[in-house]
Amino acid sequence: MSEFIQVTKEVILRNDVVFPSPLDASLTKVGLSPRFFKMPLKWVFHWQPNAGTTVNSQILSEVSQCVESINGVKEGRWKATLVFYKPIFRADQAVPAEYPRDFLGISLPEQPNRHYFIIRGQKIVLEADSSIQTIMEKLQSYKSRVSLTFEGTEYQLGDFQLRVGKVAPINSESSRGIVMEVEYLPLSSMEKSRQILDGFVEIWQEAVSKRSLPGHFMHIEPNFAEFGLSDHYTSQHTAVQYATVMAQLISAVQTAQTVRN
Repeated sequence: MSEFIQVTKEVILRNDVVFPSPLDASLTKVGLSPRFFKMPLKWVFHWQPNAGTTVNSQILSEVSQCVESINGVKEGRWKATLVFYKPIFRADQAVPAEYPRDFLGISLPEQPNRHYFIIRGQKIVLEADSSIQTIMEKLQSYKSRVSLTFEGTEYQLGDFQLRVGKVAPINSESSRGIVMEVEYLPLSSMEKSRQILDGFVEIWQEAVSKRSLPGHFMHIEPNFAEFGLSDHYTSQHTAVQYATVMAQLISAVQTAQTVRN
């Protein structure tokens, strides 16, 4: 039994396995520390450009240099994908009232075998096996309207992990925005980690301000309770944050177009 526990611990540490908190008591009984199974808390930011300016690769490069200026160590690349789905109906077929006009599907790198759906109007977030995307294609009930990628570099800063990347349509190099994930590894309680994250963000904003960039990062925290989510952080919280970020990015693009016109 002791050999099994040791091997399991090594697998967990190597692959960052995550289990929900209700297993904590059972894990303790077999000698496994629950801390290995916590889902780290994460804040997702989006770049808000100044009026009359747009996002470009130079800003992303400068932001990456900011991370390195506060001793961020590159750990590799990361990528998430987001899809806008819309229902498929015949031209003469009315859309039933209970059908959402559209919704979002999100795939996250930390959960490669899962896919998350967000219906913002009804405040619903769902988690499914990644194979659901293939099933939806075969059923032809909903189709992909727009697909975007969030892709960039991952950095380690002590107990924090930062991911900075651009938002772009799939198979396109055209940048539509910049996102940043700030992940605090030791805690999964949003309330307990709030002060720590606020302090880190202050340091981060100070580093960014020294470069006089034409914009700033914004974090808009959704009302997770409206989606039925608790204080204990999960990947569903991340999915909801990305849906909020997309709403802000779309709003920024629309505002920029209005200004140009």
